[in-house]
Amino acid sequence: MPIKLPASLPAYSVLGREGVMVMDEALAARQDIRPLRIALLNLMPKKIQTETQFARLIGATPLQIEFNLIRMTGHETRNTAAEHMEAFYRPFEEVATSGEKFDGLVITGAPIEHLPFEEVTYWDELRQVFEWSQTNVHSTFGVCWGGMAMIHHFHGVKKHLLDAKAFGCFRHENCAPEHPLLRGFSDDMVMPVSRWTEMKRSEIEAAEGLRVLIDSAEAGPCLVEDPGHRALYIFNHLEYDSGTLKEEYDRDVEKGEPIGVPCNYYPEDDPARPPQNRWRSHAHLLYGNWISEIYLTTPFEMERIGQDMTDLRK
Repeated sequence: MPIKLPASLPAYSVLGREGVMVMDEALAARQDIRPLRIALLNLMPKKIQTETQFARLIGATPLQIEFNLIRMTGHETRNTAAEHMEAFYRPFEEVATSGEKFDGLVITGAPIEHLPFEEVTYWDELRQVFEWSQTNVHSTFGVCWGGMAMIHHFHGVKKHLLDAKAFGCFRHENCAPEHPLLRGFSDDMVMPVSRWTEMKRSEIEAAEGLRVLIDSAEAGPCLVEDPGHRALYIFNHLEYDSGTLKEEYDRDVEKGEPIGVPCNYYPEDDPARPPQNRWRSHAHLLYGNWISEIYLTTPFEMERIGQDMTDLRK
């Protein structure tokens, strides 16, 4: 089944050209099934690029997905046209007031790692999102800074500034090959990393109810399961396109900022050569497995979502 997107959303035509099955509202209405309602709280400055990346992965399953875009209520983006935001995004305040429920929620990263959480302008509202997810979302996926913020909110786990940016493609270890979210995963894998902060495995494991599923000797813990809050936290970027790290590197070089060549990304670490994508298959596996787990465990009656805090597969 395809992912349901507005026909005028830029991702609709991009994904259609790539062979991803997409449908508009009229076609979706002809199918007599309940689609999974997946929301994206997009905190990234490049909204269109980010929504396309996640729609690509979430839409590559045999299920019908209704994709919803959410923004912070009081935060105005300076990098995406106001017309796009008005046409496709709803403020969280409106969503929360409506009483809507979702099968899944993705909370993206944001380029504000250097700030303490409490100094982020929308921190209070984001904490409301986290609490709201416990009653209105079946499974939440926090990505990079979004995952760090969520694990800090619920468990007090701190983020730590790095001496140098973790930037490039790092090898990761599959710590739980039996886990349904890692079905089909190799014993180790390459994953894009782009951050100035890290979470420490010892502090994660000291918190009650958390389990590290993917780890890296170089880049630290990556994927963490939090069954008690029906949540997953991933601190790296499987959703990245082949050229996303290149865009970040070229941007920083142009600005004259100190930045090293992203490691293990370009062939022979030569920025003049096209980068290689060696994480795409695991990206589809992870998000496909997440959608499958949601499908197997979410209540058919939307009003029951959030009423049961037990393990996802119970």
